[in-house]
Amino acid sequence: MVSAAALILNKLRRLRSCFAFFCFVGIALSSYAFYVETKKEHDDSYVAMCDISESMSCTKVFSSKYGKGFGLLQYVLDENSPLIQPNPVYGAIFYGLVLLLGLGNYLFLARVQMLLCIMANVGSVYLGYILYFVLEDICVVCISTYFVNFVLLIVTFLRISKLKQLSLETGGPILQTGGFNKTKKRV
Repeated sequence: MVSAAALILNKLRRLRSCFAFFCFVGIALSSYAFYVETKKEHDDSYVAMCDISESMSCTKVFSSKYGKGFGLLQYVLDENSPLIQPNPVYGAIFYGLVLLLGLGNYLFLARVQMLLCIMANVGSVYLGYILYFVLEDICVVCISTYFVNFVLLIVTFLRISKLKQLSLETGGPILQTGGFNKTKKRV
């Protein structure tokens, strides 16, 4: 008979796989957005696959003043600051960081991951507002990243719930070192 802890660990493994998949999708979207933005900077006649019409254009969004430093860092930092990067750079860093934070079954790291996902979703709401109401554009790549950020938030919430459940089931935090039979209590 399989223990409750083993079932929870199995669910955690599936959540981690789902989370990793969406992190890789986010990295791919960020990489594509960065490619489009840099290609457009060097070749003004470049037309990206995501440029569907005049009102559905990702290059229009990426090349706007909101495409670097979220349109905010320019007011705080010098315009030539190395911290003012295209938004996809911040996205790739975010997705890589939360992917690393999700590798273990640590409640503290899952909470840090949750905080980062909340911040990313707040940023998505801000950029979505800019996209629709200020730039009056629809960006398929941008909306896809907003969706990925929301999914990561939901999966992180579920993961924290399962980690708390696992902690109650085992009597404390655990460290998974292998299969179900090799679970050891962490001191």
